[in-house]
Amino acid sequence: MLFAIGLAATLIPLVLLLILGVHVVWTGWERLDLAFVTSFPSRFPASAGILPGLLGSLWIVSVTAIVALPIGIGTAIYLEEYGRFTASPNGIRFHLARVIDININNLASVPSIIYGLLGLEIFARTLGFGRSLLAGGLTMALLVLPMVIISTREAFRAVPRSVRDAGLALGCSRWQVTRYIVLPMIWPAVLAGSIFAVSRAFGEAAPLIVLGAVSYVDFLPGDLSAPFTALPIQIFYWLSRPQAGFEIDAAAGIVVLLMTLLGLNGFAIYLRYRYRTAA
Repeated sequence: MLFAIGLAATLIPLVLLLILGVHVVWTGWERLDLAFVTSFPSRFPASAGILPGLLGSLWIVSVTAIVALPIGIGTAIYLEEYGRFTASPNGIRFHLARVIDININNLASVPSIIYGLLGLEIFARTLGFGRSLLAGGLTMALLVLPMVIISTREAFRAVPRSVRDAGLALGCSRWQVTRYIVLPMIWPAVLAGSIFAVSRAFGEAAPLIVLGAVSYVDFLPGDLSAPFTALPIQIFYWLSRPQAGFEIDAAAGIVVLLMTLLGLNGFAIYLRYRYRTAA
């Protein structure tokens, strides 16, 4: 009985997603061409394109990766290699690592729209970045940072403690063990987990809507201080339009979004397999 319930709970969402995917592809197929990807938005559905939204999403993902990955991987190294193994159970460093650990797990479950409010207050208003690409990228970095830390920590925990003890017994320092022994062993998993986490920023719309992303942009951003839109914002804008042609444009935009996300995730899987095979 429980097996049947579990099987149904797994298959029903997959079937619904398949039906939705077929419907979206069928609806937007006629607009999927090079002109759709390289054109600017328009008031006329037949000539509308996604170029500003697609480039805006790529800018945001780039800023997110540059900010979130070093901080996230560095935090995971500290928590696992210094906070968990070297700190005294009664010391300040141990309790600090425990507080950070609890907060990271809590932040991973916070709704994405809350990060939009946080980015609006801190980056757009307090730091004066305005509603720019830089503010959007930093907001998304906050969103994916807990996921980067958690996935990296799980990779560190997969390495047996005996490997670390062997390196220390040979006279290596804690950092040498981490840098030259542990990290090469887990790098494929760290890389794949980081790409999976950062790719979430490509499909998020709620934080950018709160931050004030522009829904109609007929220019390309020149730098990180420029106003921006993103592909999910562009799709949301089209779906709110009354003309039937914009529904076709939105379906085509969804297909491009899904193909990009599948490409990023497939690239992560390929890298993990390649590095693991080489090792």
